[in-house]
Amino acid sequence: MIPVIVVVGGILLLLLLVIVFKLSAFFSLLITSLAVGVALGMPVLDVIASIEKGIGSTLGSLIMILGFGVMLGKLIADGGGVQRMSTSLIRVFGTKNVQWAVVLIGFAVGIPMFYNVGFVILVPFIFAIAAQTGLPLIYVGLPMLASLSVTHGYLPPHPGPTAIGAMYHADMGLTLIYGIAVAIPAILLGGVFFSWTLKGIKPNPPVQFTNVELPAEENIPGFWTSLFTGLLPVLLIALASSLSFVLPEDSPVLAAVTFIGNPNIALLISVFVAVFTMGISRGKSMKEVMDSLEESVRSIAIILFIIGAAGAFKEVLVDSGVGDDIATWASRLSLSPLVLVWAIAAAIRVALGSATVAGLMAAGIVLPMIEATHTSPELMVLATGAGSLMFSHVNDTGFWMFKEYFGLNIRDTILSWSLMETIVSIVGLVGVLVLNNYVA
Repeated sequence: MIPVIVVVGGILLLLLLVIVFKLSAFFSLLITSLAVGVALGMPVLDVIASIEKGIGSTLGSLIMILGFGVMLGKLIADGGGVQRMSTSLIRVFGTKNVQWAVVLIGFAVGIPMFYNVGFVILVPFIFAIAAQTGLPLIYVGLPMLASLSVTHGYLPPHPGPTAIGAMYHADMGLTLIYGIAVAIPAILLGGVFFSWTLKGIKPNPPVQFTNVELPAEENIPGFWTSLFTGLLPVLLIALASSLSFVLPEDSPVLAAVTFIGNPNIALLISVFVAVFTMGISRGKSMKEVMDSLEESVRSIAIILFIIGAAGAFKEVLVDSGVGDDIATWASRLSLSPLVLVWAIAAAIRVALGSATVAGLMAAGIVLPMIEATHTSPELMVLATGAGSLMFSHVNDTGFWMFKEYFGLNIRDTILSWSLMETIVSIVGLVGVLVLNNYVA
């Protein structure tokens, strides 16, 4: 239990530094990483190495995604594409039903795409829709991000659930069908209905994300051009994911599609397309477009530092072996395999912050139980994924992205984002247990 106490103490230290001493989240995360690593018995040089590794691996996998994503969002917003799409959605669904529109968008974008990619693509839509309807930002944003998060945790062909399904030898088609049945109530309760209770939270997003000069109505692109430009990375990634199931592994076509379907390449291609559809074809010069892209990257500099520091904290926890200790302890409990794998994934998620790491570690621990207990491997995938979403907090990069983009303090981020993640995790488990009564 000592490692768990140290982790809890580290989280309390982080909160103290940020809330009481008003220290930057970046410095607070670094100090906490050092303190927790040393307290867990790691040599100081090893702690520093873990911090360097955590920052490097986190930003190495995210910096192009975040950079290209914010460029794409800036181009579509400045070119009027976001204005056109949000106006069309509001017209079709009506202001009263706009939450259902954003849920559908989040669901469609989230299935083939990592959460961080989908987040940076969809945030401009959230801001634009909230501005045009006058609805609270959390009211509009939380349902979309809940939808995005649930698909990240539950549904193949998303890489996380797909990898877990492969470990369990689950049928991906059945997993997707069961997953959609479980995902719908989780999104509705955690995203739509829960957002109704958060009227007291007042976001204050950075000005660069909200102050977009909208062009005149006659100068903005059409709906289908805007939609194609915005969803092009989703289409490329989905195409690669779909063809991987039908084409042989040595197919040159699959190799080419896999290349353009890589999230980094898909976003890069989409940025080039947006340079034309949202810039050059709208009468802008190349210099104007490039200046806009440079401005967009400068706007997320501090967010990149904070996300990197969050990755350092996570890496210290991983390298210290805390996740293994928690998993070993949880595996000794006498519970249903579905509840057990959810509990193990949830415990690792809370301790380490990474949903993907939590899901894969939990899957490795309970794998022998599937054959022994004849539990549905498809439901085990969903239970694992649901547990991996449990209570995102200060050691999760997603927590800091939500906090910084929406301009919230830590308290309000926990009361909104963290509780939303907790709700979708618990509802996911309940849904799996209900399905277990009808699945042989």
